[in-house]
Amino acid sequence: MQERTALDDQLTAISRIERELEDNIGLIELGEAEKDQGVVRDAENALRALKTEVARRVLEALLSGEADANDSYLEVHAGAGGTESQDWAGMLLRMYTRWAEKKGYKIEYLEESQGEEAGIKSATIRVNGRNAYGWLKTEAGVHRLVRISPFDSNARRHTSFASLDIYPVIDDRIKVDIKESDVRVDTMRASGAGGQHVNKTESAIRLTHIPTGIMVYSQTDRSQHRNRAIAWDMLRARLYEQELKKREEAASAEHAAKTDIGWGHQIRSYVLQPYQMVKDLRTGTQTSSTGAVLDGDLDQFMEAELARKAFGGGPETVEDVE
Repeated sequence: MQERTALDDQLTAISRIERELEDNIGLIELGEAEKDQGVVRDAENALRALKTEVARRVLEALLSGEADANDSYLEVHAGAGGTESQDWAGMLLRMYTRWAEKKGYKIEYLEESQGEEAGIKSATIRVNGRNAYGWLKTEAGVHRLVRISPFDSNARRHTSFASLDIYPVIDDRIKVDIKESDVRVDTMRASGAGGQHVNKTESAIRLTHIPTGIMVYSQTDRSQHRNRAIAWDMLRARLYEQELKKREEAASAEHAAKTDIGWGHQIRSYVLQPYQMVKDLRTGTQTSSTGAVLDGDLDQFMEAELARKAFGGGPETVEDVE
């Protein structure tokens, strides 16, 4: 049903864009004939807005992968560096939740391991909304932060790393068979805040897929049965995502980019000191509006990476390709 709705929206949009294009070209011709610059100006502005919409829809058309339209799991892991990296991981988690909220997506927290002093060691959320995986898959990799540390009494500059793993939520259309004998199931008490029931019972579930070493963890619900079901869904999604990457020509490069959470493996750098800049090392896209980016303004980076993967080359926009 969602697929049908999306197709109807695309077909309706194409017809509307064609109609508005013809109407505004006609208005320009009419305004020039009658020397009415106001009509010409309004029509030209409408055409610019139409061009922006077409560029956005071209990018959306690139989200045509097998699982691009699905909901997405997002995992954040702090790198080496203790409190610094854990604080940075917490900032990344907030950045992506703000991005999702701006997109109108719904967020479900599945697991969160708090840092000793600040931030988080790791966290897993589920982002629900059409094309959530298609957009977020461009963000998988290591993210690097350079800033004056708020935890350093000498106010020295520190470099911190955190990694992002993205994998799709699989639905009934996709079948993933897992042998139960290949999975180790561990139960434990949930960590962090959560009320007396959560902390006093072994409601948290950890599943480890022995052949691949993939491990998932769920503690979001009071019910052990519910956490078990969520963990199995996450494990199937991780195994499916692994299979998707095997089909991609760039699988080995992407895997190498996520092997070590440290120097030489980052996909994007966020510099707060001595200057302000966020730069994507894959596309060359950069901005000095670091505050806006950390508040979830990520579309320019996602769009550039989609265009790079679809058309090749470096930092391009859809307009450049056209």
